[in-house]
Amino acid sequence: MNRSVKIDGGVAVITGAASGIGAGLARHAAAKNMNLVLADWDEPRLRALASELPTDTLIMSVDVSDGDRINALADAAFDRFGDVDMLFNNAGIMTSGRSWEIDAETWQQSLDVNIGGIVNGMRAFIPRLIAADRPAHIINTASVGGFYSVPLLAPYMASKTAVVAITEALAGELASMGSKIRTSLLAPGAVKTDLMRDAAPKESEEFWQSLRGVADRKGKMPDEFAVMVFDAIEHGEFWIIPQPESLDGRLRERTDMILERRHPADKRGHG
Repeated sequence: MNRSVKIDGGVAVITGAASGIGAGLARHAAAKNMNLVLADWDEPRLRALASELPTDTLIMSVDVSDGDRINALADAAFDRFGDVDMLFNNAGIMTSGRSWEIDAETWQQSLDVNIGGIVNGMRAFIPRLIAADRPAHIINTASVGGFYSVPLLAPYMASKTAVVAITEALAGELASMGSKIRTSLLAPGAVKTDLMRDAAPKESEEFWQSLRGVADRKGKMPDEFAVMVFDAIEHGEFWIIPQPESLDGRLRERTDMILERRHPADKRGHG
């Protein structure tokens, strides 16, 4: 087990903390007696969450795509608590539509939040964590969709695929330095979150509704999901995939498709 990272009495920084997975992580971290630094662009919901938590909690309104705001978050975290034990780069957004019809601003926002937010978090926190020369853990949230792709979710799938690659690279870079910082790649399946609360474009509304239906029927509750995430962290797992049934079969199919050089629209073998 990886018991070197301080949990009881430690400090966790969580982006995208106002709802969904982030809020579940915050509640579970607080239950483990961790002090918290919570960031989100929805400040009213962030305040409501913080008011329910029993541990010392610092909140900050942050757009993770803004590097200056993430640097300010890191400043505030270290000024308040002195150290950081866990960094959850968790903030993310989802959009749908035909890839060529999604406007440039929406495409860019998806990339800036889902990829840029994680890179900004790494740039702001890792130098300080290296300088502290003590165990710490960075958890980047991707998705099972970071390992395969489906139509009508191109910005989301592309950005989450990038998160997988970035996190793998980060793990190798830190290991090559002999760093005490550990990393994990969190790939959720269906979780009951507000990620799909916004209206979808007309051409993808039916698809959007089907995703909501899957989340309603099969999705984990955020608090239940958070227990599984922390258990994986405590066991030192890099690949945190709490719902392997949402990934393993599709990943095998996609790998076979590539090795066999089949067209993605060829559904042979997809049952």
